[in-house]
Amino acid sequence: MWQKRAKRASACAATAVLTAVLGAGPALAAPAGATAAGAPQAGDAGTSAGFPSIPAVRSFVPDAGTAAFVPGPGSRVVAAAGSTVEDEARLLAEELRRPYASGPARPGDISLSLERSNSGPESYEMTTSADGVTVRAGTDTGVFYGTRTLLQAVRSTGRVPAGTVEDRPDRQERGLMIDIGRKYFTREWLEARVRELGDLKYNQLHLHLSDDQGFRVQSDSHPEIVSARHLSKEDIRAVVDLAAQRHITVVPEIDSPGHMGAVLDAHPDLQLRSVDGTPVRGALDISRPGAADVVDDLIKEYAPLFPGTYWHIGGDEYGPLVADDPEASFPQITAYARERYGPDAGVADAAAGWLNDRAATLRSLGKRVEAWNDGFSDGARVTADPDRVVAYWSSNKLRGRLPEDYLREGRQLLNLNSWYLYYVLGAPENFPYPSGRRIFEEWTPAVVYRDAAVPAEFAGPDRILGARLAVWCDRADAQTEDEVAAGIRMPLRALTQKLWDPGQPALSWQDFAALADRAG
Repeated sequence: MWQKRAKRASACAATAVLTAVLGAGPALAAPAGATAAGAPQAGDAGTSAGFPSIPAVRSFVPDAGTAAFVPGPGSRVVAAAGSTVEDEARLLAEELRRPYASGPARPGDISLSLERSNSGPESYEMTTSADGVTVRAGTDTGVFYGTRTLLQAVRSTGRVPAGTVEDRPDRQERGLMIDIGRKYFTREWLEARVRELGDLKYNQLHLHLSDDQGFRVQSDSHPEIVSARHLSKEDIRAVVDLAAQRHITVVPEIDSPGHMGAVLDAHPDLQLRSVDGTPVRGALDISRPGAADVVDDLIKEYAPLFPGTYWHIGGDEYGPLVADDPEASFPQITAYARERYGPDAGVADAAAGWLNDRAATLRSLGKRVEAWNDGFSDGARVTADPDRVVAYWSSNKLRGRLPEDYLREGRQLLNLNSWYLYYVLGAPENFPYPSGRRIFEEWTPAVVYRDAAVPAEFAGPDRILGARLAVWCDRADAQTEDEVAAGIRMPLRALTQKLWDPGQPALSWQDFAALADRAG
């Protein structure tokens, strides 16, 4: 039921966009100006610049002797009934305002099918002529991405250029992170972002569920910690189901042992205090058994709600780790560390052990764990699990080691470079709003810390898995939902371009921005 409701809503939204661009009517005729400079026609140059899509396709070989395909009143979207791509066909049919058919295909149709492919699970091939379009891939994900490419072409020019597209992403993880702990975002807004991400071929939505200012998801195990304005589990299921339809995995994050202020408001006995009794904002006293119980309760409760593989355990900005003398300032944690890890252990070992324990809980539930880079404690005798992904963000005193240090250890890394990819509401301190143009012209997945690229031997897709744009709500009232959506619009489009193909884009920034306006 959830999937049917979500699909109807997504189709309505897409139809509204398409109608605005192309105009209503029985046929999707090319809009005025479709032959202007920059609008690809049959016979354009044989590069990705000849095909109007964001991200640009990796390869397009035009058929100079064939007219472009224009969906006509008799066009259908065809896929075998009961196949894993039937839902992709039905979605595209609703978006194009054309009927779905189970086949066989006839002239003027758009045909979707699964075929064996050795080009990767997200790759696809699309062939186009005046008589129709065929999208083939080894997975339904690949077919879905092919339909997004086709839809963008129709939105931007009213037609699909004749020729052959062969396409695949460079990076396997492409996402958006949203801080829903500090700021309440409605289910409808989150669903709109899912549709936007799907159309841009993103595959992850990372939700930062809690912070000092709020805990925003219904909880049955700990209802006392939940903020007045929050998402119900029904809301979350709807977002997760819609994301799955758009081939997006939702990655939850319950950040600990710092950023736990909303939990501590309801459990003041778990508040960390220094030796002189001063509370440390948002910090759990990890020496208290009840602290682990609360977090593990929430992990176990929410694991079925978020069925994806990844889970983010946070680990950043834990106050004791940057104290001048952690062991003297927090003797209770020092004692706890030495009891568990030996007479030479300290606060860093206790913090590392805390995250290892949360990771063990998640592994028992079938999850793979990622954590912020400052959750990998420098100098700790207790080391982080070797398969934990480093979500590298920081460019301040909490940074610790450089990204290449983690990569030399054999770890995989996810790029959340705060210089380029942090959208912090109110733009406090050293976080100006990210520029789509800077991402497009300067950034690549290898640029992890400030504006420096890691050495080439560490920059490949097997080491740097991908990147996410991060929306942080430090000053939650600085922007409305609509202002956030508008502010991240071009950074999202620039980022997907560089994750799909990190090379020099074929288009100029001005032409890319103009295409974004046409393609949606």
